[in-house]
Amino acid sequence: MNKNYVGSLAVLITAQLCTTPLFASKSHYGERFCEYETITCYRVKRGDSWHSLFPDSTRRDLIQRFNRMNVRLRPGMKLAVPNELHSMTLMDISPFKAQIPDSGEKMIVVNLDVLAWGAYDEGGSLVHWGPLSGGKDWCPDVKRPCRTVTGTYSIQRKLGSRCKSSKYPLGKGGAPMPYCMFFFRGFALHGSPYVPGYNASHGCVRLFPEDARWINQEFVDLPSSPFGGTRVIVERS
Repeated sequence: MNKNYVGSLAVLITAQLCTTPLFASKSHYGERFCEYETITCYRVKRGDSWHSLFPDSTRRDLIQRFNRMNVRLRPGMKLAVPNELHSMTLMDISPFKAQIPDSGEKMIVVNLDVLAWGAYDEGGSLVHWGPLSGGKDWCPDVKRPCRTVTGTYSIQRKLGSRCKSSKYPLGKGGAPMPYCMFFFRGFALHGSPYVPGYNASHGCVRLFPEDARWINQEFVDLPSSPFGGTRVIVERS
């Protein structure tokens, strides 16, 4: 891996933390990188799929994470592809610092502007990260803003793969929320096959299903006296 390339890509990603509008328009996350020389943007054609464009599962996963989406591809979409994808790792494209001050406790950082979450261990080391989709500015069905709350919270309860919404769709509920982890009232982190590269939910934080399962089963702790659940920090850049 070219260290200069990784360095320039890290600067590019970090710059997005500082320049992303507070409530970005409904454009796909990866499109903001199309103007950079280190990135090639590909316009999806009819018949394209994630598997046909990126047969290698590792590279496909990196591209999905870089573009913050796992939805089915449609003609006209733009995908941002780092020029040195073949030699990159997940941490090379992370929008988070690899190390933060030691807090003595695990935490999950949710950034609604860069559409990503990061999991830090007790020593302040980033151990995993992934894409997300938070609440959208306005939900026509409920006729109000659906933005995800910001602040510092903690995991209160969690359920497994059969977790479902009690409210949505309106009037009947039942929307799948696999591996849900509630951190404030009805707000939860949960898996979803619809992480589209922009904020699109009713307020919950959608994650790739495999990420939700990992956080749920391998990372977070529930409240237990005298300790609270794993800390969740929800922020905007």
